[in-house]
Amino acid sequence: MCSSPSEEVSLQILPHPRLPDVLLLPVDGPRYARNAVKQLSSEVVVGAQCGTAVLRGAHVFAPGILASPKYMKVGDVISVFSDLEGKCTRGSLSFQGKTAYLGNGVAEMDRSSIFCSNEPVRGVGVRMTEPLYQSPSFDGVLPNLVFLQNLPSVVVGHVLGPRPGERILDMCAAPGGKTCHIAALMGDQGEVVALERIRNKIDRIRQNAQTLNLSCIKTFCFNSTKAVSSDPTQETEGPPFPPESFDRVLLDAPCSGLGQRPNMASTWSLKEICSYQPLQRKLFHAAVRLLKKGGVLVYSTCTVTLAENEEQVAWALDAFPCLTLQPQEPHIGAEGMLGAGLSPEQLRLLQRFSPELSWEQTDPTTTPLPCRVDGDTIGFFIAKFLKN
Repeated sequence: MCSSPSEEVSLQILPHPRLPDVLLLPVDGPRYARNAVKQLSSEVVVGAQCGTAVLRGAHVFAPGILASPKYMKVGDVISVFSDLEGKCTRGSLSFQGKTAYLGNGVAEMDRSSIFCSNEPVRGVGVRMTEPLYQSPSFDGVLPNLVFLQNLPSVVVGHVLGPRPGERILDMCAAPGGKTCHIAALMGDQGEVVALERIRNKIDRIRQNAQTLNLSCIKTFCFNSTKAVSSDPTQETEGPPFPPESFDRVLLDAPCSGLGQRPNMASTWSLKEICSYQPLQRKLFHAAVRLLKKGGVLVYSTCTVTLAENEEQVAWALDAFPCLTLQPQEPHIGAEGMLGAGLSPEQLRLLQRFSPELSWEQTDPTTTPLPCRVDGDTIGFFIAKFLKN
């Protein structure tokens, strides 16, 4: 029995047909398609970040509320909308800009409590009772046994193929979901080195590892582009490391993130999107140098652009003759996309997940969960290399 925002519901949680360590959680939506949720005349507008959280199953917390009816009071039933363009002024009575409907809820605070307090407002402002997407809440459920992840993120760990006793590098590790999965696949035997250049994200990795009782993970706040030591004879526990220090390397690279779902608003400029390719190549250079001969390198992103995915693979194969593409197991996504000059055989070795399936293809009322789950994912890309 798992709780949704609106009620206690009994859910059938099923094993993935090909991944023995994956349980599938059902998500019902968009529910307006069959009139399960209808818009009301009284409206609250929230920011895009808050809207994204609501689509993932959260209630509306007061700091995310931008606009509400003038006389909104506790107990009022209201519809919740997300501001898609960042144009709603906080404290507005209404908003006529571009919005997306998120569902209905019950006000937990008066308007005056949200906007007229001199102190920072905390707590739930609107409790969602009829969310557009209904999903179970696993907050605090079996925290040392269950870790919530998108399916392609789980696939990455299996494709990397870690084995007990190996030394593995996760170059861009925060928040640590893939790091912990790698350690779990190794049976917590060996060493997983997790690098993250932003210091306050290191605590999140350590917290996840501690919650899951994983002791083989070592975290370091370090820029992975500089992770190769200039002295190949230097033996150190932390970075920089001598060349060929690791049996396997995961480069889950910083990217434009255009495959993320849900995403209520995208503010990226073309210049910002194009800025990731040079950084990814710097990281790639370090990854290849740190990988032992005969070792495996997995490159992944959560974006959909050709420039950050297939073009990077084509560049890597040209820049590093020691690398060859390898088959992936499991391969449950689509093959690579045309346009980067890769051969059909090479494209078949790549794995690409699309975030663009239609409602009809993923309708929970007509399609069983195990049949739709591999296609109803975030956008993601995976390439596996062997260093000869």
